[in-house]
Amino acid sequence: MRMPDIDVRALGATLDAQARTDALSGVISLDVDADIVFAAAYGMADRAHGIPNTVDTRFAMASASKAFTAAAVWSLVDDGTLRLDTPVRDILRADLPLIDDGVTIEHLLSHTSGIGDYLDEESDWEVDDYILTVPVHELAETEAFVRAVDGQPQKFPPGERFSYCNGGYIVLAIVAERASGVPFHDLVGARVFAPAGLERTGYLRIDELPGDAAQGYLYESPESLRTNILHMPVRGNGDGGAFTTVADMSRFWRALVDGKIISSESVTQMTAPRNVAEEDNMRYGMGVYIDLEAPGLDLVGYDAGVSISSRFDAESRFTATVISNTPEGAWGIARTFRRALGL
Repeated sequence: MRMPDIDVRALGATLDAQARTDALSGVISLDVDADIVFAAAYGMADRAHGIPNTVDTRFAMASASKAFTAAAVWSLVDDGTLRLDTPVRDILRADLPLIDDGVTIEHLLSHTSGIGDYLDEESDWEVDDYILTVPVHELAETEAFVRAVDGQPQKFPPGERFSYCNGGYIVLAIVAERASGVPFHDLVGARVFAPAGLERTGYLRIDELPGDAAQGYLYESPESLRTNILHMPVRGNGDGGAFTTVADMSRFWRALVDGKIISSESVTQMTAPRNVAEEDNMRYGMGVYIDLEAPGLDLVGYDAGVSISSRFDAESRFTATVISNTPEGAWGIARTFRRALGL
């Protein structure tokens, strides 16, 4: 079912009711080609100081910002700096020796590289686990992440199957930075944020968040003041960690499909279904999820103090985004939304 077939204003009321039932801490936004249909904020951006979330609050995105990494890499494919079939070994040289020599840019973009992951999505882990083996305060620049993803044995031969891989997108950032000669954060800023007009999106340090950014909380209880500062890299990188607003999320989707960030040919390849992500009940392209049957493009992110779901329908130009500064906050809204669309 596509957006013109349902009452989007009634949908907003339904999501608002769900948010209040869930005691959501975060923001919901529905818009059609930038025309806001419904937007509302809930809960606290800073519990200790009683600062509420607003519709303009900046939130961490976790893995949803993998799309920024993908778009930056695609831009390097567009200008000939990289090719989809470029072996990453050509750029890594002696670093990360356990990565199979046959792994290419395409494998990393599509999560089919088979490389071992520092955070294995197929294993059991709790959101408040201490995952990182490198002190989080050292993880501010891209090269520092080489140590964080090193020592992971190859899981299966490149191209054999889909297996979501956080480490693969860190490797993409390392490769993009080395191939372009431009620091990864600057590269994404110039190649993605600037052409898309994302003026309030960026890789903020979580130990010095500005006043318009939400703290990430480990636990749903509004009484808990424990943030995610010891659980996350101090500054995000290729596999996640950017901050954005719901308005910028909508701008990104429209700029992407309109060819403002990468070429139309690359957009087509990036958003074409290549594999089924069975555990997520969606398909995956080369940087974004795609609905199993409907035309929607999807981004999701989950981590300590973060949950986000954003869906864009390129035909109706409808964007629906929920972002929360808790790990479970977004999911009740996302499920309600998808049920309303019959997804």
